[in-house]
This record gives sequence, C-alpha cells and structure tokens, in this order.
Amino acid sequence: MNIHFLTKKTTSEAQKNLIVLWFGVFIAGMGFSAFMPFLPLYIEQLGHFSTSVLNLLSSITFAISFVMTALISPYWGKLADKYGRKPMLLRASLGMAIVISLMACVTNVWELILLRALQGFFGGFISNATALIATQTPKAKAGRALGIIVTGTTSGQLIGPLLGGIIASIFSYRGTFLITGALLFLVFLLVIFAVTETHVPTQAQFQNMPQERHPFKHLANKNLLFGMFITTMVIQIVNTSINPIMALFVREINHSTMNTTLLVGMIAALPGISTIIAAPRFGKLGDKVGPQYLLIGGFILAFLVQIPTAFVSSIFLLMFLRFMIGISDATMLPQINALLTKSTPTEMTSRIFSYNQSFMSIGGVIGPLIGAFVANRFGYRGIFITGALFIALNFVHFLTTTKHINPPLT
Repeated sequence: MNIHFLTKKTTSEAQKNLIVLWFGVFIAGMGFSAFMPFLPLYIEQLGHFSTSVLNLLSSITFAISFVMTALISPYWGKLADKYGRKPMLLRASLGMAIVISLMACVTNVWELILLRALQGFFGGFISNATALIATQTPKAKAGRALGIIVTGTTSGQLIGPLLGGIIASIFSYRGTFLITGALLFLVFLLVIFAVTETHVPTQAQFQNMPQERHPFKHLANKNLLFGMFITTMVIQIVNTSINPIMALFVREINHSTMNTTLLVGMIAALPGISTIIAAPRFGKLGDKVGPQYLLIGGFILAFLVQIPTAFVSSIFLLMFLRFMIGISDATMLPQINALLTKSTPTEMTSRIFSYNQSFMSIGGVIGPLIGAFVANRFGYRGIFITGALFIALNFVHFLTTTKHINPPLT
C-alpha cells in the first residue's frame, strides 16, 4: 500500500491516519459480513424453528443492521460536521466492539436481532473515515487516497465471509463474535492514540451551513451527488444479489474434485483481492485524467463482465470473471468518492459521505432480495443478466448527470 504521495507538510500525519483508518475500515467492513456464512446456523442453535421460519429470521437478522445504518447515517454525518470526524470514529468503533461482543452471549434470536439493529445504529465508521481522509487530502490527489480507503472497505466486506468462516471453524460461532469485537476495540484504541484530525468545523462555520433536511440541494452539482449515491447503491445491489445463491450456483457448475465449500469461499474473496490490488492505481489515474472518465470505463467493464458470467460453465472461468468484477469495483468506487469530495464543501463532507453510506446500505438490503427473486423466477444465471441491466440503466443515468458539471471537475 503505497501512500507516499501527499505534500511534505502533511505527509507523516496524513500517512499515519491513512494506515490506521485503512485497518479500521477493513475491520468495520468485516464486522458487517464475517457472520454471513454461519448466521442461519447460529440462529438455529437459539431455538427450534421450521425451515421457513428459520429463513425468515435469518433474513431479518441480516437486513436489520443495514436498514438501521441507512436510517441513522445522515444524523451521524451531521454531528461529525459539527463536532469533528474523530469523535464519530470513536463512537462507532467502541459501540460496534461492545455490541458485536455481546452477540456471543445471546440466549435467543430476538436478542441477536436487537444487537444487529444496534450494530447498524452505531455504524458510520466507514463514512467518517472516508470523510476525514477526504478533507485532509488536497482535492487534486483525493482519488488515490480514497482509492486506498476503498480497498480496506471493499476487501473487508468481501473477504469477511471467508475470514469469518475460518475463524468460526477454529473458535466456534460465539468465538468469532468475541474476536471481531476485540479487533474493533483495537481500532478504537488506535483511533484515540494514532489518528489526528487537523480540521474541525467551528461553531460559527456550522451555523452558516445549510440546515435544511436535505442540505446538499443548494450545491452546484446536487444532481451529480444524487447520481453518485445511486451508483453506489447499484454497485452494492449487483455485488450482493449473488449472495443468496452463490453456493448453489458453484455446486451446479463445479465438475472438478475440489470441495464446493472451499470454492465458494475462494470465489467470494476474489473480488476483494482484485480491488485491493487495483483501487489505489485507478484512484491515482483518476486524479490525472478526471474521475468521471474512469467511471465510464468502470461501467463498461462491469457490463462486459456480467453478461458472460450468465453463460459460464467452467469454475475457473467463473473465478476469472469474479476477479474482474473486483477490478470494475476498483475502477468505480474511488472515483465516486473523489467526485463526492470535489463537489462538496469541506464543512459538509461527513454528511455527504453519510448519505452515500445510507444508499450503500439500502443496496445491501435490496441486492439479496432481488437475487433470490430472480433466481426463483429465471434461474441462477438470470441474476447476472439482471445485474447487467442495472449497470446499463445506471450508466445512462450517469451520463445525463455529468453533462453539465459546475464547475468542471478535474
């Protein structure tokens, strides 16, 4: 992770923040996804449920955290713009550390559902870490710094299920919650002692900010901001729509002697691995040529990858195409963050990134629901065709929102 690109004046402090917050967003992303492989099995241990009830409870337990994050994130963003991003990072990391650790102690499914809701309530670490880095980095170099943060977020979310499955197989389900909680507490300590916030809005600045329910409506590029929120949501929908049936799809096309469970874990991790490799490089390229042009390439690549995935019959070709999906994410996600940064006054950055996280959480809820519905109606392969349609429609919308950018973003 090469971070030697900031000005000499801010190099040491900014690089330290970037390293700590990369680790923090990785653990935060993992905290939301590490339990997915065994969550239904954990719920099954908490009572006697029929298959249909177990499926319903699993869906509720999975979704409620994302729903809560979507609802509460803008409020945390407003507080961050008023009091600073570091206090919100401390709140989020400590709150999630306590809540996730308590999940190891539940005695029934309703306690688990309540704690999952609280996990979403105490969220906001990723959006505020992104906002802190965005406000600390010169806008001309924001793409590369935000690309590095994206690698932590995305890899934590995508590799989390693989790590969670490994930890659970060694330390049990309850042990996984305790270990994840301990890691988040470590993040809390690192933020206290190692993260420095150089810009905290004054009370006078905050009072001069737009205080309407939707404060960004007065910004010059408000349509672009909304377009980026939609793009974030669509990327999350496309990435998560395959989650409910990935194991079944892999089993269907696996004609090798390799264990299906192992293959599913590997395939789930591949987009995260490729994003780690590529995101900082595409972030740097976006700083040079303009983030909107990298986004166009990302849309095209994502569409071209989704279509052949629908017709794949080789497990190794599927692995290659999932790796390329990670490349398309690496092309797009840093550019979204860069465009949000360049289109937003510093004193509103946390609120804008919090709205973006809300849309990401909404995508995390909608994606698996769409995937399950399409799989039931059109088969597993229909999910990839549906994903390609979402990408194409989003691409058209993006082109309309970038026709008149004021001022031009470079």
